[in-house]
Amino acid sequence: MELNQSSTLLGRVREVIRYERYSIRTECCYVEWVRRFAAFHGRRHPRKMGADEVRAFLGYLAAELKVAVSTLQQALSALLFLYRDVLGVDLPWLTN
Repeated sequence: MELNQSSTLLGRVREVIRYERYSIRTECCYVEWVRRFAAFHGRRHPRKMGADEVRAFLGYLAAELKVAVSTLQQALSALLFLYRDVLGVDLPWLTN
């Protein structure tokens, strides 16, 4: 199966998720976390951001929004997927 290479980031996230055969609920969840991550940083493209921005976003979720640990883990998983599988960027501290 070949990917279509969508022109938008969220479209590309959807394509990769479907290629990897994740569930539709996972797709919706990951797309929403990527959207929220970009919005948190002023709609900057994640390729122009790195580990510091991921750390800041997760810190905001934990400290300001006081989300549950499972929610924080879900956001982290979505961002790991984004950087590793969609953008092909290795953020070393995220893989540990």
